[in-house]
Amino acid sequence: MAVIEVTMEDFDEKVLHSVKPVVVDFWAPWCGPCKMMGKVIDAIADERNDIIVAKLNVDEAQVLAASYGVSAIPNVALFKDGKIIANSVGFVDKATLISNLGL
Repeated sequence: MAVIEVTMEDFDEKVLHSVKPVVVDFWAPWCGPCKMMGKVIDAIADERNDIIVAKLNVDEAQVLAASYGVSAIPNVALFKDGKIIANSVGFVDKATLISNLGL
């Protein structure tokens, strides 16, 4: 399944009200480690059909990111039933990210 882009406007609908768990990659285009993490995120999205994988540009959603305590990026969070149940901060490889998020 492809990675979806989410914004402040559709975050509630696509993430908080999702029936499936959602992995959200909080990132920014100027962030080097975020670009490396993007490849890991893409790989997970390609392999998993039981979750939704989304990206949120923190430059365009600063208030939303701050409301979830995102102060460093990349920050990848697993949402289930509208709540963060796990997260991982900084660049990590795919196996570590899967472990950190409990996927």
